[in-house]
Amino acid sequence: MQRLILIGALALAGCAASADNRGSYGSQERAERDLADALKDRVAGTPTDCISITGTDGPQIIDSKTLLYRQGRRIWRNDLPTSCPGLDSGDTLIVELHGAQLCRHDLVRVREYGSSIPGPACQLGSFTPYTKPK
Repeated sequence: MQRLILIGALALAGCAASADNRGSYGSQERAERDLADALKDRVAGTPTDCISITGTDGPQIIDSKTLLYRQGRRIWRNDLPTSCPGLDSGDTLIVELHGAQLCRHDLVRVREYGSSIPGPACQLGSFTPYTKPK
């Protein structure tokens, strides 16, 4: 009887792992679509190390390595140097600011929905401006 339960549990675990893999693929597909929609008809400019936080909305979390900030008609894309563990579109980012600018190497922490404990610190990358051509 115990062997039957163990076999059933292993089969169920295999189905769950398979579903998780499909979910990851779906999440990556969604992230690519969200990024394409946000940057549609925009042209990338020269990356910079800092942006002003005045009048900046965001971040919009695209995936574990990509954030978008909106500033008027401009969108700033930030590609983190490494993947940030646990970063997902439903999370909140806690940003450690040092002044009136958000800069490359500043730290952000993920706070998952429903949790009060922030996750690991992740560094920001350079900011690439995207604007619509005139």
